[in-house]
Amino acid sequence: MQQLLDWLALPQVGLSTVFVVALVSATLLPMGSEPAVFGLVKLNPDLFWPAILVATAGNTVGGMISWTMGYGASHVADRYGKRGADARALRWLQQLGPKACVLSWLPVVGDPLCAVAGWLRLPPVPCAFWMALGKFLRYLLMTSALLWVWPA
Repeated sequence: MQQLLDWLALPQVGLSTVFVVALVSATLLPMGSEPAVFGLVKLNPDLFWPAILVATAGNTVGGMISWTMGYGASHVADRYGKRGADARALRWLQQLGPKACVLSWLPVVGDPLCAVAGWLRLPPVPCAFWMALGKFLRYLLMTSALLWVWPA
């Protein structure tokens, strides 16, 4: 295990570590990727834009994995669609369509939102676009804010 952690250490691997951490954190696993992005950018300020873009790509791929899991489990949506609050949430998401995926960056609700978009069989390409936009803006704003709070 220590060898794996040593291999994934930020100074040695950098962007690939950010990609993996961002991907895993976008699934239903409880993990945050912002510290990895901030750590890499703090160690290598010239990697600001590459780190933001790689983290966005990894997080979007992770969101689409959740979308795919929801798509494969779409029969569950029928079972839950008969209850009041769940039906309202599903109707709200259907009305917004893929644009709702821009909220996939939100803590707690963002990852399940991607899975529910898959349950509802919302089109994958627009969902991926809106996910990527929301995640990009989150990484850009959070990393910029952290660099402003803790300058070099």
